[in-house]
Amino acid sequence: MKKLIILLLISYSVFQAQTCKRVTDNRTNKPMLIGQGTRADFADSSFAGWFNEGYKFYKPHFANEKALASKLKNYKIKIIMGTWCSDSRREVPAFYKVLDELKYPTDKINLVFVDRKLKAPGVDKKKENITNVPTIIVSQKGKEVGRIVESPINTLESDLSDILNNKKSEMK
Repeated sequence: MKKLIILLLISYSVFQAQTCKRVTDNRTNKPMLIGQGTRADFADSSFAGWFNEGYKFYKPHFANEKALASKLKNYKIKIIMGTWCSDSRREVPAFYKVLDELKYPTDKINLVFVDRKLKAPGVDKKKENITNVPTIIVSQKGKEVGRIVESPINTLESDLSDILNNKKSEMK
């Protein structure tokens, strides 16, 4: 019985941590998401069209997919995005396609939806240096090793490879 209660408490806390709110964007009167989310949030009819289209049509090109996949498994990824933002709508579905091709585990992705002021519960935009969205932060052992801001320098997959290989290209 004690194990069941602990399991229920853990499940509840995970569920609570992974919730986002659907609110109305004051500028467009369209829905947007705010807070911690998961990929499943893109299934909402307000977001599925652009997410599925962007995912479907992006074709990743890897220099060495196996090496990148092997290296990436040692890192965590945080995606800070706005469902209202055209750059986020373009890059995030494509980035998920890259991660899927690399068989990256979804439980290592921290997805955060922000409003137009780049605010969301649990996000300190100054501390995390969030200036534009999407911001994709790659970290290892709790330390940031690189980020892609707004759009990649080359491609998502080559910029990700550069980050993992400690190539210090200017990431916006």
